[in-house]
Amino acid sequence: MKTGDPVLRWLLEGDPAIRWQTLRDLCSAGTVRILKEQEKISSEGWGARLLARQASSGLWGGGLYTPKWISTTYTMLLLRQFGLSPDHPQALKACKLLLDEGFYRDGGINFFASMQHSETCVTGMVLSILAYFFFDDERLEKLMQHLCAQQMPDGGWNCRSYDGATHGSFHTTISVLEALHEYEKRRPSHIIAESQERGVEFLLVHKLFRSHRTGAVVDPKMTRFSFPPQWRYDIMRALDYFQACKLPRDPRMDEAIALIKKKRGADGAWVLQSKHPGRTFFEMEKVGKPSRWNTLRALRILKCYAQ
Repeated sequence: MKTGDPVLRWLLEGDPAIRWQTLRDLCSAGTVRILKEQEKISSEGWGARLLARQASSGLWGGGLYTPKWISTTYTMLLLRQFGLSPDHPQALKACKLLLDEGFYRDGGINFFASMQHSETCVTGMVLSILAYFFFDDERLEKLMQHLCAQQMPDGGWNCRSYDGATHGSFHTTISVLEALHEYEKRRPSHIIAESQERGVEFLLVHKLFRSHRTGAVVDPKMTRFSFPPQWRYDIMRALDYFQACKLPRDPRMDEAIALIKKKRGADGAWVLQSKHPGRTFFEMEKVGKPSRWNTLRALRILKCYAQ
């Protein structure tokens, strides 16, 4: 995109979390300029506001996983999505809490006293956080191995497999794929690559949002774009993962890409279509209004998969 583009100018007028990713993904800016903007996340705007809400214990919201969406897990997910510096001391303090309090005997993460096994969705979310923030602990390898072992025959993951589920879940699968991608940046291996390949194929077989048996839309919410996604799946989240991995375009993506194009407004932006009910520390964007988060993500997806 050209720097004079009004949508690009609008994105660059946003929060540092938006600006640095816009410079990196849409402007091809120099490294120094990108890093200078990224460093502002901890001292300005949304990132600074979240960091200010951390308790001296290292927790947010008084809990590790609940209350949603102000707990430590979900706040750290958001800081990862913002792009907070991986070595930030407040984030590393929270990483230690998540791992020390959540690491379970089966090699995954379990924050729930009522469960006798780790929770696959949560393990994926926590590993994505720990890997992004370069938290140095040998238990991360065990988390990765646990997730790979939980992969189902169809290539997906499902946190309800312990209850007899035999088909992958879109929600669990995208959380695990994002975690494996973050971990792979640190320690690439054929095991991680093969596991991601099978997980990607699971999504592609379903054309990202359709039943592989009937062709029906699995859930209309998958075609409505929100930010932050929390634990929920939608096609923009999936395609953003694909472009982050630099995966080649596959014809089975076409319908989802076309749907993203269709939802672009006359002003060149995408609106925030929905929010997931729950508590938040503050409101970043309003439902029904132009969304910098959705616009940034949509544009980098289309840049990667332009026809």
